[in-house]
This record gives sequence, C-alpha cells and structure tokens, in this order.
Amino acid sequence: MSAPTSSHAYGVGVIALIIGMSVSVVFYTSFYLPESLAKPSVSDHILHPEKDFIIDIIPGAVIEGNENYVPNNPTVYLTIDNKVIWNNLDDTAHTVTPDHRHSDTYSGDFGSTGVLKPGDSYEFIFTEPQEVHYHCQPHPWMTGSIVVEKSRF
Repeated sequence: MSAPTSSHAYGVGVIALIIGMSVSVVFYTSFYLPESLAKPSVSDHILHPEKDFIIDIIPGAVIEGNENYVPNNPTVYLTIDNKVIWNNLDDTAHTVTPDHRHSDTYSGDFGSTGVLKPGDSYEFIFTEPQEVHYHCQPHPWMTGSIVVEKSRF
C-alpha cells in the first residue's frame, strides 16, 4: 500500500493566487476606482459664473393657459449665467422634471427631487452646451426649455 503524497507546488500555487488577488484589489481600490468616480475637470469660471440666472414659477402658473415659467425658453451662457435657479412663487407645489432623462457630466442628473413647495427653489449648474426641455410633473401643461451655449468671449 502506498502512502499519500503531497506536493509543495499546490501550496505555492495557492500562495501565488492569494498574492495576485491582493495586488488586483489594491490596484482597483487605489487607482482605477477613484479615477473612474472622479468628476471631470471643469473651469472655475464655469463653476462660479458671474451671476445666477433666475426663472420664476409665477403665481397662478397652475392654471392652464397662464404663463408658467418667466422667462420661458431662455438662453444662458457658460461662465456668465449658467447657474440656473427656479423659484416657486406660486401657492401650489411644482416640479422641474426633464422631458427625457438628462444628465450633465459634472452636475449629474437634471431635475428637482420631489416637489418644490411654495417658496422653495431648485438650482442646477450647467457645465456644457446643451438644450433641456422640462415640465411640471403634476401639471403637464407647464412646459419650458433652456438652451446653454458657450459664451462668446
């Protein structure tokens, strides 16, 4: 009868596998993951524009046929007024909801989370040229759009 034999090669293989997996985890958590989660580099002038652009949801906007957003369909310019603030001046809650899912590479998803109660506001910093169409979720006749362009200077 023969005695069972063991090989050191098996132990070396297991140790090599453990070391390889450890190196992979360190690389992933130290280099790949932080770089993939980092926000893109955006000019400080775009992140801190000269002034804010205000859009008011005016009193009576909930009534179909009335003006809703003032101004409506504006054009804003990067570095000048690309931080847009929607103020709810109406006595009814509203939303700023994109017609189609829209995302800015720096600021993330566009659209208010939940409703804007009377007196609340929603702000968004646009960092790239784009056109966004939006509406109020509970009042679908309330529609607006905003065009973001590069500043001329």
